[in-house]
Amino acid sequence: MPKMKTKRSLAKRVKVTGRGKLKRYKSGHSHLLESKSKPRKRKLRQSTIIEGRNERRMKRLLPKVGRSK
Repeated sequence: MPKMKTKRSLAKRVKVTGRGKLKRYKSGHSHLLESKSKPRKRKLRQSTIIEGRNERRMKRLLPKVGRSK
């Protein structure tokens, strides 16, 4: 069976925490910022954890990440 390849586009957008969870940054903070409120822009600066079914699906695309030996 061939090696599983890492989905590079996802690997560039996601970081792995010390406990193996996937951390991503929120979208919508790069342009058109004058129409967004200050609290909304402040919340967009923070990162968030990918949870549930999405996390399982994305970990399958990242075979070398978040796996204990």
